[in-house]
Amino acid sequence: MASTKERLLEKKAKRLRKLKGLILSGGKGSRLRPFTYTNAKQLVPIANKPVLFYAIEQLVECGVRDIGIVVGETGEQIQAAVGDGSAFDARVEYIHQETPLGIAHAVKVARDYLGESPFVLYLGDNFLLGGIKSFVESFCADDCNCQILLQPVSNPQAFGIAEFVDGRVRRIIEKPAEPPSNLAVIGIYLFDHNVFAAVEQLKPSARGELEITDTIQYLIDKGLNVKAEVLDRYWIDTGKMDDILEANRIILDTLPSSNRGQVDERTRTYDTVILEPGARVVNSVLRGPLIIGAETKVIDSYIGPHTSIDHHCQLKGVRVGGSIILEYTTIEDLHWPIEHSLIGRYVTLRGAQAVGGSYSLTLGDHSQIEMPEG
Repeated sequence: MASTKERLLEKKAKRLRKLKGLILSGGKGSRLRPFTYTNAKQLVPIANKPVLFYAIEQLVECGVRDIGIVVGETGEQIQAAVGDGSAFDARVEYIHQETPLGIAHAVKVARDYLGESPFVLYLGDNFLLGGIKSFVESFCADDCNCQILLQPVSNPQAFGIAEFVDGRVRRIIEKPAEPPSNLAVIGIYLFDHNVFAAVEQLKPSARGELEITDTIQYLIDKGLNVKAEVLDRYWIDTGKMDDILEANRIILDTLPSSNRGQVDERTRTYDTVILEPGARVVNSVLRGPLIIGAETKVIDSYIGPHTSIDHHCQLKGVRVGGSIILEYTTIEDLHWPIEHSLIGRYVTLRGAQAVGGSYSLTLGDHSQIEMPEG
């Protein structure tokens, strides 16, 4: 006869086998315009990898292979980038959401895909350093109906906030004027099939959406087992440029050096530098942590820390630091530094004499800028 421990382990393993992933990749990305006029916000790269890919990889790391991705008007871009999921050792299906009417609405439209399976709901523009494996294992072992992750924040008025009574979550309050705590509900949730009864009875909020906070509150009010865990690792919602650059900084700080490119004898490198295949650096200073993508050329330039340059770019005679530059972009002959910038694909940026100071830029795809003489 199996022991209690063995039965619990088998129960955990059974739930894990049934677990699916649901990633939300709709939304308009209005806080990142003009960058998101032509790009899905979930495909903005962090350390030369789209933020969406981190979510997929973290699900697969937990053993979750069946993943549904809810998409909207940028669905073709998402599908082109992710494909059928085989590159991630996963099976990906796409679920179309006509209009972004809230997180709970996305759960509602994914019901046929999810069936009766428990699932991890992961907002595709969220980033969690260190993954979610321990939280998934806890959810499967405890057999709870819902598990939420909480993060202490300095501005609780801007989030859904958890209120505790006797050590258990009693209420989830959306953007409270007088927060009962500083523990914000972040964009990673775990649910069982009871969530569908909740979303079916929801009414649109004042902003016209079906709110996930109302969904969780319904489960609490019905006496279901809603568990909360406070994060012990770095999390960020990459919905704004500053957040993307901060996530890029954090990731670069964790990566080891790697040189699969070419560096000439006049170039000096400091700290962590990653060169992807075909990258070539001539007569430059590389002060890491930084990453330079495949087939990118850096000539007569200074690339400062916490900078990611994607593939097939050309930088000549420039100073760049704390920035993200996407593929096929050319930046030449700028005699002032680019700092804290997000520069899109196929951008051409050229300049002339120094004008003093430094510049922080947000440039969408295909921008062409010729700087005037100083």
